[in-house]
Amino acid sequence: MSTKLNVKLITDNLADELITRMQHASGIYIMTSFIMQSGVKLLAPHLKRAAERGAEVRMLAGDYLYITQPEGLQALCEVDPRIETRLWRSMGTSFHPKAYLFDHDNGEGLLIVGSSNFSFTALKTGYEWNLAMNAEAEPYTFQMALDKFMQSFYHETTLPVNSDSIALYEEEYRKYHQKNPEMIQRITEMEEAEFGTGLPEETEEEAPELSLVPIQPRFAQLDALEALDSTMEEQYNKAMVVMATGLGKTYLAGFFAQRFQRILFVAHREEILFQAKRSFQRIMPERSHGIYNGQHKDGASDCVYASIFTLSMQRHRDGFAADAFDLIVVDEFHHAAAKTYMSVIEHFQPKFLLGITATPDRLDGKDVYALCDGNVAYQIHFIDAIRRGWLAPFQYYGVFDDTDYSQIRWIGTKYDEEQLMAVQLHEEHVEKIYLAWLEHKQTRTIGFCSSIRQADYLAAYYRSQGVKVLSLHSRTSEMSREEAIRQLDEGDLEVVLTVDLFNEGTDIPRVDTLLFVRPTESLTVFTQQVGRGLRLAEGKSHCVIIDLIGNYRNADVKLSLLDVRKELEGSRKDRDSAVPEVPANCGIHLETQVVNLLQELSRKRLPRREKLHQDFLDVKRELGRIPTYLELHLMGRSKSIGYRSEFGSYVGFLYWAELLFPVEGEVYVRQETWLRDVEKTVMNKSYKMIVLLYMLERGEEHWMDPVTPGEMARFFHTSLTEKEYRKRKDFSDKDKLALWEWNEKTAAEVEKLIVDMPMSKWSKAKGSMTRFEDGVFSLNVQVQDAKERALLCRWTKEICLYRLHAHFERGMA
Repeated sequence: MSTKLNVKLITDNLADELITRMQHASGIYIMTSFIMQSGVKLLAPHLKRAAERGAEVRMLAGDYLYITQPEGLQALCEVDPRIETRLWRSMGTSFHPKAYLFDHDNGEGLLIVGSSNFSFTALKTGYEWNLAMNAEAEPYTFQMALDKFMQSFYHETTLPVNSDSIALYEEEYRKYHQKNPEMIQRITEMEEAEFGTGLPEETEEEAPELSLVPIQPRFAQLDALEALDSTMEEQYNKAMVVMATGLGKTYLAGFFAQRFQRILFVAHREEILFQAKRSFQRIMPERSHGIYNGQHKDGASDCVYASIFTLSMQRHRDGFAADAFDLIVVDEFHHAAAKTYMSVIEHFQPKFLLGITATPDRLDGKDVYALCDGNVAYQIHFIDAIRRGWLAPFQYYGVFDDTDYSQIRWIGTKYDEEQLMAVQLHEEHVEKIYLAWLEHKQTRTIGFCSSIRQADYLAAYYRSQGVKVLSLHSRTSEMSREEAIRQLDEGDLEVVLTVDLFNEGTDIPRVDTLLFVRPTESLTVFTQQVGRGLRLAEGKSHCVIIDLIGNYRNADVKLSLLDVRKELEGSRKDRDSAVPEVPANCGIHLETQVVNLLQELSRKRLPRREKLHQDFLDVKRELGRIPTYLELHLMGRSKSIGYRSEFGSYVGFLYWAELLFPVEGEVYVRQETWLRDVEKTVMNKSYKMIVLLYMLERGEEHWMDPVTPGEMARFFHTSLTEKEYRKRKDFSDKDKLALWEWNEKTAAEVEKLIVDMPMSKWSKAKGSMTRFEDGVFSLNVQVQDAKERALLCRWTKEICLYRLHAHFERGMA
């Protein structure tokens, strides 16, 4: 007995049902009152594949009220010449059918009739009712529907769709909409909402699931892809890409993923997974795509989009072999330091791991820099993107907040909510916020609040002033998040006040005002939130940022995110000036009290040594032990060069911080000169550290023994040729190409190189603790006993490995 449902009601996502049927039907017959370009883009690849395997595909659309888009008809013609399309000439008579028929050679079939026209919204996201009926249940009705379709398809009032008939229809279409401009505006807005055709930049959130016209990388994506190509050529197997919100990070990952067979895309939020799936499908419609989360377990697809919370469970991870994926993409990579991500990253062994993020700065706890071994293939922050015209400029207004945050308890990573609300939920405080907003606002505002109660309280005040406002959070019942986004985008809402809902993965390009009414507790989150207002949009000249500035943590530091001088490495000017220097097309406007506050906070800022110490302690707490030099370099918020410049060496810092045992402190005092020499010897190439590494590899007992160039030539050659990135950086001079293959001649040339470069140059450097005499390289270091030699070996090896890694890593130092 068959268990197949004879009749089924489909109220959402009709497209999935259609796509499934298109894969096997011998005949596909679609009759719809209008065709939109977005609908064609959604289903074109599936229609094309059906035509290619010999299925009969016929489509009939109507011209009633001139809603069918000429661009949609043209796109349909370009799918495949074997698809036959005709246009019903209604002559003003209503033409409203929406029917989808699928016929099979074995007599099976399906008829779907309902409300969905041929547009992305109707087929995918809209609220529609469609009834599906199996042909086996009602063979007579199904056959009658087929017959009626063919009668309509070849009716005398229809025209074949081709270039001539499209040109004829387009002329009528333009004339009609000149007289009825509100109709074309609604259609255009609907299409832009569906697949973002009206924006100057492709963004990961806007794409439909599939596209007829191949999408191409642009702007920062081109630069990033070139950098990733170089990274792979140099045989790195992991890297991070830093791209400001709005530059299309997910599309970038999709373009890069074309080089690999199987891809795993990991994210922490469901909407990011589905956005990524749409973006990747648009780039690679020929691949299979599946979601792997709590509800769906499609792990066999070419491209799998997985929830980190599902994969963090061992039973789900163990369902995949370690080498199941060639590429793993971790989205919003700044979350990846969490244990959930570490368990996934450590389980898999892909050919390449790509992390993408807009906010990699060492600002909020454990850093993601370590997870890609410090290799930053490409980075462009929002300030640089604004200067290049890829994001909208901003006008920043700093409004003084007289709240004394020093009296509010700090709990771990945020202020005590009850104490914070006690000062926020006052009409005088809210009135000041409202007046600042009223003075500087533009058309569409997102406000970021500390708590649900603050958002509700502020919304009530705005509403009392006649403002169309919504407090949007996890308890909001009067409107869905999707509807709130739609109304804000269309201007039906002036303000949406939210609590951490719009930090990531939300795209409302026409938002032109941001309101910050909360203390900035996380600089990473602040960067994400600023990005919500910087996307380009038609008619949008800039974004207004209205920000309450009080004496809370990070108040002065966060403004450095807007400062062009932040990019100038080694400049002290950014620390000496409380007011940031913004790009030429931007503006910063601070109330006098804000300037005074920032100057005061700047004067009270922790001395550099104390800051280095605090950042070290953060890493120490994370690991539960003193980090190695390399771990501190990769995981610490402060740049590792600071420890060397302030304390002479990392061991010198440990000595200053009183973290060495007394006997270790005595060794440090005796061997300080040697440790400083290893830390600070000039390293234009890696040669010196490779010589030292060879010596250290001999073990604690013999690491200080002298060495000859010939003795270590093979190790030296292997170290520089085993990885392409090392060979390219340090061993690729034209006169050394012959050295890449080991033979007797190569051995002699390498030996000569070692003599001329690392051994001679290091030993001749001012203050060097090394000697090179009579063809023998040695250390001018004396130890008292085996324990001191072993301890010095460990310290020296930490410095050596750190310096080698820092020398070869790409990107940030």
